[in-house]
Amino acid sequence: MAGNVLEIDDRTVKVSNLDKVLYPSDGTTKYDVIQYVLAVADPLLAQLADRPCTRKRWPDGVDADSFFEKNAPRGTPEWVRVVEVATPGSSRGRDSADFPVLAHRADLVWVANLAALELHTPQWTVGPRGGIHDADRLVIDLDPGAPAGLAEAVEVAHLVRDRLTDDGWTVVPVTSGSKGVHLYAGRGATAPSDTLRDYAHGIADELAAAHPKRVLSVMRKAERRGKVFLDWSQNVAAKTTVTPYSLRGRERPWVAAPRVWEELDDPSEVTQVLAHEMPGRLETYGDPMAALRAV
Repeated sequence: MAGNVLEIDDRTVKVSNLDKVLYPSDGTTKYDVIQYVLAVADPLLAQLADRPCTRKRWPDGVDADSFFEKNAPRGTPEWVRVVEVATPGSSRGRDSADFPVLAHRADLVWVANLAALELHTPQWTVGPRGGIHDADRLVIDLDPGAPAGLAEAVEVAHLVRDRLTDDGWTVVPVTSGSKGVHLYAGRGATAPSDTLRDYAHGIADELAAAHPKRVLSVMRKAERRGKVFLDWSQNVAAKTTVTPYSLRGRERPWVAAPRVWEELDDPSEVTQVLAHEMPGRLETYGDPMAALRAV
């Protein structure tokens, strides 16, 4: 590091306020966040590859206000790939947005310096000329309604995995870094987002009918108490999900952490994963998301 710049793989990244505390509960600073994204750069970039990235930023730390950002901001480095993507129904009344597609370690440092703690991506990708490809994976967000919690979400995750496996999917669990579990599934083919949305909705309805006291497939929040909502809607083309390995803007620096199923054998023992635990996890388990790239 020289002055207020970092040299990352022959790219110069401007940085500032590295001692700013972004997670007051444990003193995690912007410098620590940069160190984290570099420590998980390889598996994180594999998840971001060819996907337009929406960032959620906390410029003054997680105890202060945050905002979502789709467009690449003024001052975006020239090496960052930017793609124009249609955004029908945008709350800002825009027909499209210019999203960054993060592909380099320097890109990760750039967004970390902007306090973009959460990186959100769709289930589809963009081609080399900016064309929109079909979705290459399915995602179901298991969201527990109090007093149900993470343990109940993990229990239901096993039900969903077994049902998806029956249809030939490979399924990887990701403890979300928030309340529940995200399940990512692939089977070596792409499909239109609407097709996957409808399929996931059908699975959710089926499991809700089979386990009405534990599983919910409708979005009405009034019905969520004590149940796990299977959010099939994350497969809608216009929606994004927090990217595996991304930090979360919660009280502590929890991570959307890919897991191996053996870790989830005892739901009562499962906890969310903190950033400082991830390097050791990668040494122990490798990248569980690689299983989807292998199908």
